[in-house]
Amino acid sequence: MGFFNKLKDSLSKTRKNFVEKIDSIVTGRKVIDEELYEELEEALIQADVGIDAALELVENLRGEVKKRRIGEPEELRAVLKELIQGILGEETTSLNIDGEQPAVIMVVGVNGVGKTTTIGKLAHYYKENGKSVLLSAADTFRAAAIDQLEIWGNRVGVAVIKHSEGSDPAAVAFDSLQAARARKIDVLIVDTAGRLHTKSNLMEELKKVHRVLGREMPNAPHEVLLVLDATTGQNAISQASLFKEAVGVTGVALTKLDGTAKGGVVIAIKQGLDIPIKMIGVGEGIDDLRPFDAREFADALFERENKAVEQVG
Repeated sequence: MGFFNKLKDSLSKTRKNFVEKIDSIVTGRKVIDEELYEELEEALIQADVGIDAALELVENLRGEVKKRRIGEPEELRAVLKELIQGILGEETTSLNIDGEQPAVIMVVGVNGVGKTTTIGKLAHYYKENGKSVLLSAADTFRAAAIDQLEIWGNRVGVAVIKHSEGSDPAAVAFDSLQAARARKIDVLIVDTAGRLHTKSNLMEELKKVHRVLGREMPNAPHEVLLVLDATTGQNAISQASLFKEAVGVTGVALTKLDGTAKGGVVIAIKQGLDIPIKMIGVGEGIDDLRPFDAREFADALFERENKAVEQVG
């Protein structure tokens, strides 16, 4: 199955909760009135687009209706898709790994979001694209985190730099960067503990890892990738905000899109926090993590079921 079809399948719950609801609101309506706008606003909020983004989208929709002199409610679907595309942007946003080597990606996020799995899939993605990869087991806080990363390292065929459980994460990150340089590695991916974002001492430890990497190599980490679980909806926004404040998040990897009706959170993250979505996970397979393509996402979200046969992955 092509990636577009996987993406479309993974968004089926969101589409039912969001686009099909919009379809039911506009279908059969004779006029575009205040009640219609209110129902659309409510549908957007329920799809975890977020209150601010929902208000902005509906306000912009009003403007487009006046400007284009739209009279048919059913035309609103296409306009709404355009506006969502506008928030998400036009281009594929991939991770910045093409500058100095090694490119250092520091991966952060709370426990349970699929952080270690995302790191494994990311390592696989880069290896498949001809890059050499090294993993850094700087999550020394959680029992079995090092083992879990090693399992992924073995599966993908990349080495893991580790210390013993409970050791200083910044020291692991330092040694990993030294090893990556010595081995002329293209991409170093640094795992970190699944911080409970309310625990300030753990956040301080994250900042220390960030500082040590930057001291050893100016501009490192080149990416701070925050892993978020799409099924948590608006909770993901508060997590993103706190991590952004602590370590300057440069991009989001959004996992478990296939298991949620809350895919609208993609729009909320981009509109509310201005952090680009850089990777998305659409399934359990090792190949199911890919760079985020905004246009592809909007097309998949608004794809009508009976058109599926026309798409080639």
